[in-house]
Amino acid sequence: MTDHTGARLRHGRHTVDGVDLHYALAGSGEPVVLLHGVPKTMFFWRHVIPLLTPHHTVVALDLRGFGGSARPPSGYDTRTLAGDVAGVMTALGFERFRVVGEDWGAAVAYAVAAFHRPRVVQLVYQETRLPGLPAPDPAAAALPPEDPRTGWHRTLFALPHYPELLVTGRERAFWTYFMRRIMADPSAYTDADADEYTRGLEQPGGNHAVFELYRATGTDAEQNRPQFADLLTCPVLAVGGRAYLGAEPGHQMAQVAKDVRSTVVENAGHNIPLEAPDELARLYLDFFAGRA
Repeated sequence: MTDHTGARLRHGRHTVDGVDLHYALAGSGEPVVLLHGVPKTMFFWRHVIPLLTPHHTVVALDLRGFGGSARPPSGYDTRTLAGDVAGVMTALGFERFRVVGEDWGAAVAYAVAAFHRPRVVQLVYQETRLPGLPAPDPAAAALPPEDPRTGWHRTLFALPHYPELLVTGRERAFWTYFMRRIMADPSAYTDADADEYTRGLEQPGGNHAVFELYRATGTDAEQNRPQFADLLTCPVLAVGGRAYLGAEPGHQMAQVAKDVRSTVVENAGHNIPLEAPDELARLYLDFFAGRA
Protein backbone atom coordinates (compact mmCIF):
# COMPACT_ATOMS: atom_id res chain seq x y z
CA MET A 1 0.00 0.00 0.00
CA THR A 2 1.25 3.48 -0.90
CA ASP A 3 0.34 7.14 -0.52
CA HIS A 4 -0.26 9.60 -3.37
CA THR A 5 3.48 9.96 -4.03
CA GLY A 6 4.00 6.21 -4.34
CA ALA A 7 5.77 6.02 -0.97
CA ARG A 8 4.96 3.00 1.15
CA LEU A 9 2.84 3.56 4.24
CA ARG A 10 4.61 3.71 7.60
CA HIS A 11 3.59 0.71 9.69
CA GLY A 12 3.57 0.49 13.46
CA ARG A 13 2.11 -1.30 16.45
CA HIS A 14 0.56 -0.22 19.71
CA THR A 15 -0.79 -2.24 22.62
CA VAL A 16 -4.22 -1.27 23.99
CA ASP A 17 -5.45 -3.12 27.09
CA GLY A 18 -2.99 -5.91 26.40
CA VAL A 19 -3.91 -6.36 22.72
CA ASP A 20 -1.24 -5.70 20.09
CA LEU A 21 -2.73 -3.66 17.24
CA HIS A 22 -1.24 -3.02 13.80
CA TYR A 23 -1.72 0.29 11.98
CA ALA A 24 -0.35 2.10 8.93
CA LEU A 25 0.12 5.84 8.58
CA ALA A 26 0.51 8.21 5.61
CA GLY A 27 -0.15 11.76 4.45
CA SER A 28 -0.41 15.02 6.38
CA GLY A 29 -3.09 17.26 7.77
CA GLU A 30 -6.04 16.53 10.02
CA PRO A 31 -6.28 12.82 10.88
CA VAL A 32 -8.75 10.30 9.47
CA VAL A 33 -8.88 6.70 10.71
CA LEU A 34 -10.19 3.99 8.35
CA LEU A 35 -11.89 0.88 9.77
CA HIS A 36 -12.46 -2.21 7.62
CA GLY A 37 -15.19 -4.84 7.83
CA VAL A 38 -15.31 -8.64 7.59
CA PRO A 39 -13.28 -10.64 6.61
CA LYS A 40 -10.98 -7.83 5.53
CA THR A 41 -7.91 -5.97 6.70
CA MET A 42 -6.55 -2.46 6.15
CA PHE A 43 -5.60 -3.72 2.67
CA PHE A 44 -9.24 -3.18 1.69
CA TRP A 45 -8.58 0.60 1.67
CA ARG A 46 -5.56 0.48 -0.63
CA HIS A 47 -7.27 2.24 -3.56
CA VAL A 48 -8.78 4.98 -1.38
CA ILE A 49 -5.76 5.84 0.80
CA PRO A 50 -3.66 7.59 -1.90
CA LEU A 51 -6.67 9.71 -2.83
CA LEU A 52 -6.94 10.98 0.75
CA THR A 53 -3.29 11.45 1.71
CA PRO A 54 -2.79 14.73 -0.21
CA HIS A 55 -5.30 16.27 2.17
CA HIS A 56 -5.26 14.29 5.43
CA THR A 57 -3.15 12.16 7.68
CA VAL A 58 -4.62 8.71 7.13
CA VAL A 59 -4.46 5.97 9.76
CA ALA A 60 -5.51 2.53 8.51
CA LEU A 61 -6.07 0.07 11.35
CA ASP A 62 -6.29 -3.70 11.46
CA LEU A 63 -9.08 -4.36 13.96
CA ARG A 64 -8.25 -6.85 16.70
CA GLY A 65 -8.50 -10.34 15.26
CA PHE A 66 -7.61 -9.25 11.72
CA GLY A 67 -4.55 -8.69 9.56
CA GLY A 68 -1.43 -7.90 11.53
CA SER A 69 -3.25 -7.35 14.84
CA ALA A 70 -3.44 -9.90 17.64
CA ARG A 71 -6.28 -12.42 17.81
CA PRO A 72 -7.37 -12.63 21.44
CA PRO A 73 -10.19 -15.01 22.38
CA SER A 74 -12.56 -12.20 23.42
CA GLY A 75 -13.25 -8.48 23.17
CA TYR A 76 -15.10 -8.37 19.84
CA ASP A 77 -18.05 -6.22 20.89
CA THR A 78 -18.03 -2.87 19.13
CA ARG A 79 -17.56 -0.82 22.31
CA THR A 80 -14.35 -2.68 23.11
CA LEU A 81 -13.19 -2.38 19.50
CA ALA A 82 -13.94 1.35 19.66
CA GLY A 83 -11.68 1.54 22.70
CA ASP A 84 -8.93 -0.06 20.64
CA VAL A 85 -9.34 2.64 17.99
CA ALA A 86 -9.32 5.45 20.53
CA GLY A 87 -6.24 3.97 22.21
CA VAL A 88 -4.26 3.80 18.98
CA MET A 89 -5.18 7.37 18.07
CA THR A 90 -4.11 8.55 21.51
CA ALA A 91 -0.77 6.76 21.12
CA LEU A 92 -0.28 8.51 17.78
CA GLY A 93 -0.93 11.89 19.39
CA PHE A 94 -4.33 12.55 17.81
CA GLU A 95 -6.82 13.84 20.36
CA ARG A 96 -9.52 14.58 17.76
CA PHE A 97 -10.05 12.83 14.44
CA ARG A 98 -12.50 11.78 11.75
CA VAL A 99 -13.56 8.14 11.69
CA VAL A 100 -14.60 6.19 8.58
CA GLY A 101 -16.01 2.69 8.80
CA GLU A 102 -17.50 0.21 6.36
CA ASP A 103 -19.40 -3.00 7.05
CA TRP A 104 -18.54 -4.08 10.62
CA GLY A 105 -16.02 -1.26 10.69
CA ALA A 106 -18.97 1.14 10.40
CA ALA A 107 -20.59 -0.39 13.49
CA VAL A 108 -17.26 0.13 15.27
CA ALA A 109 -17.02 3.69 13.90
CA TYR A 110 -20.48 4.47 15.33
CA ALA A 111 -19.30 3.15 18.70
CA VAL A 112 -16.22 5.39 18.54
CA ALA A 113 -18.48 8.39 17.91
CA ALA A 114 -20.98 7.35 20.60
CA PHE A 115 -18.62 6.34 23.41
CA HIS A 116 -15.80 8.82 22.68
CA ARG A 117 -17.92 11.78 21.62
CA PRO A 118 -15.56 14.68 22.33
CA ARG A 119 -12.91 13.11 20.12
CA VAL A 120 -14.81 12.54 16.86
CA VAL A 121 -14.94 15.46 14.43
CA GLN A 122 -16.99 13.66 11.76
CA LEU A 123 -18.28 10.13 11.16
CA VAL A 124 -18.65 8.20 7.90
CA TYR A 125 -21.02 5.25 8.32
CA GLN A 126 -20.98 2.96 5.30
CA GLU A 127 -22.82 -0.17 4.22
CA THR A 128 -23.92 -1.85 7.44
CA ARG A 129 -26.84 -2.33 9.81
CA LEU A 130 -26.28 -1.00 13.29
CA PRO A 131 -26.84 -3.46 16.16
CA GLY A 132 -29.80 -2.33 18.22
CA LEU A 133 -31.78 -0.78 15.36
CA PRO A 134 -34.56 -2.78 13.66
CA ALA A 135 -33.63 -4.41 10.36
CA PRO A 136 -35.96 -4.30 7.36
CA ASP A 137 -38.30 -7.22 6.75
CA PRO A 138 -36.50 -9.38 4.13
CA ALA A 139 -39.82 -10.71 2.87
CA ALA A 140 -40.91 -7.19 1.97
CA ALA A 141 -37.89 -6.83 -0.31
CA ALA A 142 -38.55 -10.16 -2.07
CA LEU A 143 -34.92 -11.19 -1.66
CA PRO A 144 -33.72 -14.66 -2.65
CA PRO A 145 -32.92 -16.80 0.41
CA GLU A 146 -29.15 -16.83 -0.22
CA ASP A 147 -28.93 -13.01 -0.26
CA PRO A 148 -27.09 -11.87 2.90
CA ARG A 149 -29.56 -8.99 3.28
CA THR A 150 -32.01 -11.62 4.56
CA GLY A 151 -29.70 -12.02 7.57
CA TRP A 152 -29.06 -15.75 7.13
CA HIS A 153 -25.32 -15.27 7.62
CA ARG A 154 -25.80 -13.35 10.86
CA THR A 155 -27.81 -16.25 12.27
CA LEU A 156 -25.29 -18.87 11.11
CA PHE A 157 -22.17 -16.94 12.11
CA ALA A 158 -23.51 -16.25 15.60
CA LEU A 159 -23.87 -19.96 16.42
CA PRO A 160 -21.17 -21.40 18.67
CA HIS A 161 -18.62 -23.70 16.99
CA TYR A 162 -20.53 -24.57 13.80
CA PRO A 163 -19.18 -21.77 11.58
CA GLU A 164 -15.58 -22.65 12.40
CA LEU A 165 -16.24 -26.32 11.66
CA LEU A 166 -17.83 -25.51 8.31
CA VAL A 167 -15.45 -22.83 7.02
CA THR A 168 -12.03 -23.97 8.25
CA GLY A 169 -10.01 -25.17 5.27
CA ARG A 170 -12.47 -23.54 2.86
CA GLU A 171 -11.81 -19.88 3.71
CA ARG A 172 -10.78 -18.74 0.25
CA ALA A 173 -13.65 -20.40 -1.62
CA PHE A 174 -16.29 -19.36 0.92
CA TRP A 175 -15.34 -15.71 1.27
CA THR A 176 -14.55 -15.17 -2.40
CA TYR A 177 -18.04 -16.34 -3.32
CA PHE A 178 -19.61 -14.38 -0.45
CA MET A 179 -17.80 -11.12 -1.27
CA ARG A 180 -18.47 -11.26 -5.00
CA ARG A 181 -22.14 -12.14 -4.45
CA ILE A 182 -22.75 -8.75 -2.79
CA MET A 183 -21.01 -6.56 -5.38
CA ALA A 184 -22.22 -4.80 -8.51
CA ASP A 185 -18.82 -5.52 -10.08
CA PRO A 186 -17.56 -8.88 -8.76
CA SER A 187 -14.33 -8.55 -10.75
CA ALA A 188 -13.26 -5.71 -8.43
CA TYR A 189 -12.64 -8.37 -5.77
CA THR A 190 -9.31 -9.65 -7.10
CA ASP A 191 -6.98 -12.53 -6.36
CA ALA A 192 -4.90 -10.07 -4.33
CA ASP A 193 -7.90 -9.50 -2.06
CA ALA A 194 -8.55 -13.22 -1.72
CA ASP A 195 -4.87 -13.88 -0.95
CA GLU A 196 -4.70 -11.18 1.72
CA TYR A 197 -7.85 -12.12 3.61
CA THR A 198 -7.28 -15.87 3.36
CA ARG A 199 -3.84 -15.47 4.96
CA GLY A 200 -5.40 -13.78 7.96
CA LEU A 201 -8.28 -16.20 8.29
CA GLU A 202 -5.97 -19.20 8.18
CA GLN A 203 -3.90 -17.95 11.11
CA PRO A 204 -4.75 -19.38 14.54
CA GLY A 205 -7.83 -17.57 15.81
CA GLY A 206 -8.62 -15.99 12.44
CA ASN A 207 -11.98 -17.64 11.87
CA HIS A 208 -12.85 -17.31 15.55
CA ALA A 209 -12.34 -13.53 15.41
CA VAL A 210 -14.75 -13.16 12.48
CA PHE A 211 -17.52 -15.14 14.10
CA GLU A 212 -17.04 -13.57 17.53
CA LEU A 213 -18.02 -10.23 15.98
CA TYR A 214 -21.38 -11.72 15.07
CA ARG A 215 -21.76 -13.49 18.42
CA ALA A 216 -21.33 -10.12 20.15
CA THR A 217 -24.26 -8.56 18.28
CA GLY A 218 -26.62 -8.88 21.26
CA THR A 219 -24.07 -7.20 23.51
CA ASP A 220 -23.57 -4.48 20.91
CA ALA A 221 -27.31 -3.83 20.78
CA GLU A 222 -27.56 -3.56 24.58
CA GLN A 223 -24.64 -1.14 24.67
CA ASN A 224 -25.91 0.94 21.76
CA ARG A 225 -29.54 1.43 22.73
CA PRO A 226 -28.89 3.90 25.59
CA GLN A 227 -26.73 5.90 23.16
CA PHE A 228 -29.55 6.17 20.62
CA ALA A 229 -31.51 8.44 22.96
CA ASP A 230 -28.57 10.85 23.04
CA LEU A 231 -28.27 11.67 19.34
CA LEU A 232 -24.80 12.11 17.91
CA THR A 233 -24.00 15.76 17.31
CA CYS A 234 -20.96 15.29 15.06
CA PRO A 235 -21.76 15.51 11.33
CA VAL A 236 -22.41 12.09 9.76
CA LEU A 237 -22.04 10.95 6.16
CA ALA A 238 -24.06 7.77 5.53
CA VAL A 239 -23.00 5.88 2.39
CA GLY A 240 -24.65 2.95 0.65
CA GLY A 241 -24.07 1.09 -2.60
CA ARG A 242 -27.08 1.02 -4.91
CA ALA A 243 -26.70 -2.73 -5.54
CA TYR A 244 -26.70 -3.57 -1.83
CA LEU A 245 -27.90 -1.45 1.11
CA GLY A 246 -28.62 1.65 -0.96
CA ALA A 247 -30.24 4.39 1.16
CA GLU A 248 -30.56 2.18 4.24
CA PRO A 249 -27.42 3.50 6.02
CA GLY A 250 -28.91 6.99 5.76
CA HIS A 251 -32.22 5.84 7.24
CA GLN A 252 -30.33 4.20 10.10
CA MET A 253 -28.20 7.22 10.92
CA ALA A 254 -31.21 9.53 10.80
CA GLN A 255 -32.46 7.67 13.89
CA VAL A 256 -29.30 8.16 15.96
CA ALA A 257 -27.68 11.43 14.83
CA LYS A 258 -28.75 15.05 14.38
CA ASP A 259 -26.71 16.09 11.36
CA VAL A 260 -26.82 13.40 8.66
CA ARG A 261 -25.96 13.59 4.98
CA SER A 262 -26.97 10.47 3.06
CA THR A 263 -25.66 9.39 -0.33
CA VAL A 264 -25.88 6.32 -2.56
CA VAL A 265 -23.09 5.26 -4.92
CA GLU A 266 -24.87 4.15 -8.05
CA ASN A 267 -22.36 1.79 -9.66
CA ALA A 268 -21.42 -0.19 -6.58
CA GLY A 269 -22.64 -2.85 -4.22
CA HIS A 270 -21.37 -3.59 -0.75
CA ASN A 271 -17.61 -3.22 -1.34
CA ILE A 272 -17.48 0.39 -2.50
CA PRO A 273 -13.74 0.96 -1.81
CA LEU A 274 -13.03 -1.72 -4.41
CA GLU A 275 -15.82 -0.91 -6.85
CA ALA A 276 -15.80 2.91 -6.95
CA PRO A 277 -12.77 4.25 -5.00
CA ASP A 278 -12.49 7.54 -6.89
CA GLU A 279 -16.11 8.50 -6.35
CA LEU A 280 -15.95 7.36 -2.74
CA ALA A 281 -12.84 9.41 -1.98
CA ARG A 282 -14.49 12.47 -3.55
CA LEU A 283 -17.52 12.00 -1.31
CA TYR A 284 -15.30 11.74 1.76
CA LEU A 285 -13.22 14.80 0.90
CA ASP A 286 -16.26 16.94 0.09
CA PHE A 287 -17.84 15.91 3.39
CA PHE A 288 -14.66 16.55 5.38
CA ALA A 289 -14.33 20.00 3.80
CA GLY A 290 -17.98 20.88 4.40
CA ARG A 291 -18.79 21.02 0.69
CA ALA A 292 -22.29 20.15 -0.46
